[in-house]
Amino acid sequence: MTPQAAAALRCPVCGGALMPLGISLRCPQGHSYDIAKEGYVNLLAIQKRHAADPGDGKAMVRARRAFLQAGYYAPFQKALAELCLEYAPECGETHLLDAGCGEGSYDRVVYDAFAAQGRPCVLAGFDLSKDAIRLAAKLLPEAAFAVGGSFSAPVRDGWADVLLNIFSPFAEQEFCRVLRSGGVLLYAVPAARHLYGMKEVLYDEPYENAEQQTEYSGFTLIGERTVTDTITVEDDQIRNLFAMTPYFWKTPHVGALRLAAKQSLMTEIGFRFLAYRRV
Repeated sequence: MTPQAAAALRCPVCGGALMPLGISLRCPQGHSYDIAKEGYVNLLAIQKRHAADPGDGKAMVRARRAFLQAGYYAPFQKALAELCLEYAPECGETHLLDAGCGEGSYDRVVYDAFAAQGRPCVLAGFDLSKDAIRLAAKLLPEAAFAVGGSFSAPVRDGWADVLLNIFSPFAEQEFCRVLRSGGVLLYAVPAARHLYGMKEVLYDEPYENAEQQTEYSGFTLIGERTVTDTITVEDDQIRNLFAMTPYFWKTPHVGALRLAAKQSLMTEIGFRFLAYRRV
């Protein structure tokens, strides 16, 4: 975590700016937060902790890391990086914020895309899962990663030029607060037939995802890009894909058994990237 990236964060108690002081971050009111050896900080306020260990568990996080690092979602990572470059300020340093960043695979690709073009950027991200944030901080040590939630984001007012939200809850008021006026929110949601091939195995009556175009207070829709592909997933990666999706928790046992018996799975995949400008 560089000092420039740490400047994105704010104290979850008083909202004051956090500054590095030795192996901790401290606000002007004296609230102090230790930086873990992996380089992240826990900024989830105690009153916001509705579980002893909130967010995705270690097994789900590890499954997502293994699947994403295998390159199956590379078209989505590439498209996201291109959109970030497109909507970033034309000059000066870009502040990128990932709300619900998970284990950091998308952020690594985006950060590297800026570096490849010689465009300076500072990246910060947060997620409820300590296991995910631990992996993200190790994957991208240049960034500031914090344990925190979208509905009480540990980020300073108006810090972000570009805000990423990949399959995470839409915290309308907080996103308005942390994104500067004129900044852009990139919101990724599943396309209609995303993972349809897997659903055909899991469910007797597979269904398409509803495609909506929702209006949000404080934001104006300025663009949309849909990216689709077909992938073939083999053996253990089928289990990793299943474990990283919500279907893992809501699939009937018989459907999960059918998927577990598969050694190869072909499925459509698709992301819709919705670009909203903060008014």
